Amino acid sequence: MLENISSVKVSGGWHKQYTHSSQSTHSTMRFAVFLPPGASETNKVPVLYWLSGLTCTDENFMQKAGAFKKAAELGIAIVAPDTSPRGENVPNEDSYDFAQGAGFYVNATQAPYNTHFNMYDYVVSELPALIEQHFPITSTKAISGHSMGGHGALMAALKNPTAFVSASAFSPIVNPIESPWGVKAFTGYLGNDKALWAQYDSCELMKNAEQAHYLPMLVSQGDADGFLQEQLKPENLVAIADKKGYPLTLEMQAGYDHSYFFISSFIDQHLLFHHQFLTA
Repeated sequence: MLENISSVKVSGGWHKQYTHSSQSTHSTMRFAVFLPPGASETNKVPVLYWLSGLTCTDENFMQKAGAFKKAAELGIAIVAPDTSPRGENVPNEDSYDFAQGAGFYVNATQAPYNTHFNMYDYVVSELPALIEQHFPITSTKAISGHSMGGHGALMAALKNPTAFVSASAFSPIVNPIESPWGVKAFTGYLGNDKALWAQYDSCELMKNAEQAHYLPMLVSQGDADGFLQEQLKPENLVAIADKKGYPLTLEMQAGYDHSYFFISSFIDQHLLFHHQFLTA
């Protein structure tokens, strides 16, 4: 059952927050939705799912990205889930890059995390079904995200190429099995079997992608990002895309860092990118 906890008019549309009891995470989850002007049961609109990064909630993108004006103009809804299950009964660590706030969009197999940390199922299956049931939103969807959420967006699209029409990311962790953040998260959530890790790694997934299931991807990366060399490694994904002829565009942006100042500078470009496929 959905509970509406906030509702604010913005750019002619509405930004709303909801909580609900999740079957995937066995916890109370929160998400935010932006409904553009004119969205109604007789005029349903396509949707962009946004996955946020480490330490973030549903609020970071919605409050900092400046996406509403362009989304309203284009008639695109935006849905932003939280980055992990939360609550007193949900395991947590005194660490910004693991456990609460750091779900990494995988289905955990290791105790004590496997009960609640099933964010892959949540964002790919449970949340879209909920959105399509309760809101004037169609099943035509794109996906995007930032950092850990960029990993989640590209990975989810590569694993479900017929579920999304396009994917994009800002500063994504494209090769988590080669990233300290990814190694820590995957070890904790999935154990030491690296075959399990590979199913959530965008580079590994793209290596095995079939041409019939290619979908357009856009990645924006700031060249002044302090995490670029150690954690993000976009060149690893580009090398695979080039070899396979995968439709991936990487745009390196001079002087930009890892923050929402970067995202807000280029979010309109990403919305326009997705719009061409959401309305095709």
